[in-house]
Amino acid sequence: MTDPTAAKRPTQAVILAGGQGSRLRPYTDDRPKPMVEIPGTGTPIIGHQLTWLAEEGVTDVVVSCGHLAEVLQKWLETADLPVSVTTVVENEPLGRGGGLRYAAARLPHPDRPWYATNGDIWTRFSLRDMADFHTERDAIATLALARPRIPWGAVQTDGFGHITDFIEAPPSTFEINAGVYVFSPEFAARLPERGDHERTTFPQLARERRLFGYPIPQGAYWRAIDTAKDLTEAAKELAALGR
Repeated sequence: MTDPTAAKRPTQAVILAGGQGSRLRPYTDDRPKPMVEIPGTGTPIIGHQLTWLAEEGVTDVVVSCGHLAEVLQKWLETADLPVSVTTVVENEPLGRGGGLRYAAARLPHPDRPWYATNGDIWTRFSLRDMADFHTERDAIATLALARPRIPWGAVQTDGFGHITDFIEAPPSTFEINAGVYVFSPEFAARLPERGDHERTTFPQLARERRLFGYPIPQGAYWRAIDTAKDLTEAAKELAALGR
């Protein structure tokens, strides 16, 4: 029997890869942030993302380039890629929302849903399940939600103030935007021509109750690579997981 939800899952995606990556210097002095490699993985972050997207049924990807765009474009042209890739470069800064809209205009199927991911995210979970969650709720936009670990040790106390335990780097009690999305076809038209969609489009969709959050499943790996310390920590964590 054919799964009716499978036909509604995205086969196209946008990767936002235009950031300056200033907090990752010197690694980003000669390459954009998505081209940085986590030690021991054997592939840049974007290479991992393209493999993950292909495994989740994606066939076409638009990569939005910016900082050192030519370095990323050259790598994409020479690498053995599992998907068809198109690159776009903003002629002038459009902001996060404007840049996303500009890239989405190059998707091969504007009448179909699509995934998007920030170019500095290293994760693995079922995008198919996230897409089904999105469809079941008739969402226009669905954000993956993560609980990152707090970088400090936490102290647990009882009602009298006695310290009862010390917990090293516990998960945050708050969920954050994990930088991975599912969007319905009409989402692109809701994006600003310039500016930040998280200050305009997302709040409007939330008021309309068409914006949803999908918690990344417990045990799935997720990390944003923003600093040199993130690279070191990610290398240790992935090695421990045998990846």
